[in-house]
Amino acid sequence: MEVIRLKKKINVLESPGFVLMHFACLLVIFTGVSWVALLTCVGLYVVRMFGITAGYHRYFSHRSYKTSRAFQFVLAWLGASAAQQGPLWWAAHHRHHHKYSDTENDVHSPVTQGFFWSHIGWLLSADHRSTNYQMVPDLTVYPELRFINKFYLLPPAVLAILLWVAGTLLETHFAGLGTNGWQMVMWGFVISTVVLYHGTFTVNSLAHVMGRRRFETRDDSRNSLFVALITLGEGWHNNHHYYPSSERQGFFWWEVDVSHYVLRVLGWLRVVWDVKAPPARVYGKDFVQPDLASQQSTRAA
Repeated sequence: MEVIRLKKKINVLESPGFVLMHFACLLVIFTGVSWVALLTCVGLYVVRMFGITAGYHRYFSHRSYKTSRAFQFVLAWLGASAAQQGPLWWAAHHRHHHKYSDTENDVHSPVTQGFFWSHIGWLLSADHRSTNYQMVPDLTVYPELRFINKFYLLPPAVLAILLWVAGTLLETHFAGLGTNGWQMVMWGFVISTVVLYHGTFTVNSLAHVMGRRRFETRDDSRNSLFVALITLGEGWHNNHHYYPSSERQGFFWWEVDVSHYVLRVLGWLRVVWDVKAPPARVYGKDFVQPDLASQQSTRAA
């Protein structure tokens, strides 16, 4: 196995914007809140989480479906607006995670590196700031993706500006709503983005230590309803590591997977196609889940 030395050196100065976003949340005491701002916060959390889950993860990292070049750009821009760097950077790190999952070479494994490092520490290390383009040769052929990856601050900056403009217009023409430009930036961008950070990061930090294992995999991935609910379906992580190519991560109807539902609608509209499904053997009558098999063996003994 290839050996990659993880230095685990945290330096908050390596990610000043990331750190400042958290402190910026304290400025909410000056901007106040309104129901319009709250709805915007929730709405942009959901929409941008879809950009991360359906775009950065299921499409760019795993190519679990196909789409047009135009919608590919939309997914890249939407994902980048979540301020989690560019699509090539994100996909390269995620592919690395699957290659070395829960080993000493995994850049964010809670099993080998601990909760704090897997949740947030690795993002504060200089070792993981650059993009390993060798991991994403299929994506580097698109100049527009390389552009977004290089200027990854552009989409979130545009979003923040649009929120300020929208809030200012609402204050001018609909003063009764009680909002303004800076309030919309605070709730629609700053707070929404920080909550989105930690919602996304729970997949790294919790979904490898909390939950149930349906399948035997070479890592310690788990299925977690809690993580699935806050990430639009990413919490069925053991399913995902068992068959990473599947667009659907909630393999069964009772496993809530909002991103899958939206992509299914987009499939009906022919926005996406060639959607990869879980292997048929999972749904076969003779399929025995590994954990159940071990229980049966114990009882038989």
